[in-house]
Amino acid sequence: MAADAEVAVAAAGLTRMAHESPFAPFIAQRGIAIVDGALATELEARGADLHDPLWSARVLLEQPELIRAVHDAYFASGADVAITATYQATFEGFARRGIDASAAADLMQLAVRIACESRDAHWLTQANVVGAVKPLVAASVGPYGAFLADGSEYRGDYALDEDALIAWHAPRFRVLAESGADLLACETTPCAIEARAYMRLLDAHPTARAWITFSARSGTHISSGESFGEIAADVGAHAQVVAVGINCTAPHFVPDLIRAARAATVKPIIVYPNSGETYVAGAGHWESHTARLLLADASHIWFDAGATIIGGCCRTTPADILALSSWAKNPAP
Repeated sequence: MAADAEVAVAAAGLTRMAHESPFAPFIAQRGIAIVDGALATELEARGADLHDPLWSARVLLEQPELIRAVHDAYFASGADVAITATYQATFEGFARRGIDASAAADLMQLAVRIACESRDAHWLTQANVVGAVKPLVAASVGPYGAFLADGSEYRGDYALDEDALIAWHAPRFRVLAESGADLLACETTPCAIEARAYMRLLDAHPTARAWITFSARSGTHISSGESFGEIAADVGAHAQVVAVGINCTAPHFVPDLIRAARAATVKPIIVYPNSGETYVAGAGHWESHTARLLLADASHIWFDAGATIIGGCCRTTPADILALSSWAKNPAP
């Protein structure tokens, strides 16, 4: 019985840790945690060819050292969090390339290992700096729409119900939850049904922690047309969800979205929008109709609105994160 009691206490301790915010030390130190910028478009800028249904996951197969270089650049620029190259790394996607489940799981774990090794190398240079906090690695869980590679992560018009989404996500979710990453980044979620699937998967992995971020069509509604405030309240109530927010969304929607989330939940608000350009899924390229976002210029607006975890998504760069980091360390009056 004593041994059983010790096991129960240990399990309770692990569960309690899963419910604690990994962002608290960063926010306590300077009020903000900084997420890295784009991975895929930065890989393209460094010569990778991503015209492929696997997108950035293709680089895991062909040039993993390039992924390491991008993580290194973001940590050197001041990022507190690296997001892994697993957004579009799925068992189904790899199977189409003739890669079996065991090898696919190895590739997902490789992506996490690359990010952790980059983080650990950076930390060796920072551990003795007064006030330094060890950076985090977030394992990217891309939406079902990313696997479809047809832009549906910006529509949410899935043909699957909640149980089917859980069945589809479960194998990768398990691999990433057990990969050694500090938390999961459930990103670019276009609809409430997928968010509910993630929360049920978290229930099945009680020591895991995650943020859930959404793609949005306006300052009040996510891509599916559902109310962001309502879904933020639902997601924010889950004990293992450590932050709620928005990513890969037009920056001009972000202040209103932050305010909607802030009114709905006490969880930290995370935002990492794209550069303001629009991705044309059918053509496979980005179009710009407005001036490109200057991340550091917008960040103080997002911070004032209530976001405490800020970074960049598609088309943002290490230079953007460096400017954001400089602002966060020396905010203007």
